[in-house]
Amino acid sequence: MTAAPQIEAFLNDVKTAFNEGNLVRLKLMGYHGPEEALKSVEIKKIVVKRLDKLSFTYRYKTRDIIKNHILPEAIGLLRADLGDAFRTALLETTEFDLSFERQGDKVRTKRHKASRPVPSASHDRAKNRLIAPEGKSYLHALKITDAQGNVLKAAQDKYRQINKMVEIFAPLIQAIPADRLHKIVDMGSGKGYLTFALFDYLTNTAKADVEIVGVEFRDELVTLCNGIAGDAGFAKLRFEQGAIEQFDSSDASVVIALHACDTATDDAIHKGIVAGAELIAVAPCCHKQIRRQIEAGKARNDLDFLLSHGVFMERQAEMVTDGLRSLILEAAGYKTKVFEFISDAHTPKNVLIVAQKTHIAASERTAILNRIEATKAYFGIGYHHLERLQSL
Repeated sequence: MTAAPQIEAFLNDVKTAFNEGNLVRLKLMGYHGPEEALKSVEIKKIVVKRLDKLSFTYRYKTRDIIKNHILPEAIGLLRADLGDAFRTALLETTEFDLSFERQGDKVRTKRHKASRPVPSASHDRAKNRLIAPEGKSYLHALKITDAQGNVLKAAQDKYRQINKMVEIFAPLIQAIPADRLHKIVDMGSGKGYLTFALFDYLTNTAKADVEIVGVEFRDELVTLCNGIAGDAGFAKLRFEQGAIEQFDSSDASVVIALHACDTATDDAIHKGIVAGAELIAVAPCCHKQIRRQIEAGKARNDLDFLLSHGVFMERQAEMVTDGLRSLILEAAGYKTKVFEFISDAHTPKNVLIVAQKTHIAASERTAILNRIEATKAYFGIGYHHLERLQSL
């Protein structure tokens, strides 16, 4: 039997389980599509504002992305995925399990009896957060919670963002061997939302023996955050006043910089490279230096029809800037990944560059440096600020 009829039969079982309230979970596995680091998709029924939907959780190596769809949309996505990107699937219901395996245009399915309780479809029930709000004096001091540990209505988005940041950064940091994890530096720490939460999780939940330093130029925020850290009893968390480019990061195991403006991101990356940090993670903000270079260089290339429009120029400058940052990091001996780490509903500056220290052969480094030069020539770029800091 060809794949299409078997896929439709499988989808009919999904629709029946959904409509009858018997769906426990649907999992897609065996991914072989174009998205890097996508491992699987888990799907469950939820209720959002009294509307039944299917919630898709896309499991990546370092993050999860959740998208909710009404049934017709979901079935269309599943039809495409089962016919192309995913080789296997498992449908779990209250009454049976149904496995799906595709090899080319051939499909095999197996059904087994099961007995499970009907799962809750409530989407608004309390979630298990890595940073629980109760008993956290720093969350109250940062105006995230009230004195009783209830998240303030106006701070719900910020609380979710804090947990998402910890969800992303904690596994990356915990992957570093304990004997090489000593000090984390948060460059441009601001009011310290991530700094406090990450220290709390790593020391109190993960039981890691680590020091964290927040570097912030605004003296009033440094004073505020040091006071909050003292009140919370966080002895190995401190904040220092100063500019990123002047901070001594020589003993840093991890360097983080969220939304350090324009070339301050390059300063943070450079500090991490010089320190030989095991992990460098930055969320860039503003890309003025390279945009000015592209505009001044006036290179003629195949993208002229795009770059004549300001909005496209801005987006192109962002991609070129961060693409070159990734190449420069790779030339310095880091394995890099670039991905969106939060929804653009919260901020359009939602790209995260993650660089993990590795080894690089001399020939590979030469090839990367040649790519950097070719990219600069193509866009009419004289220099990249990080390139100058690295003396490339």
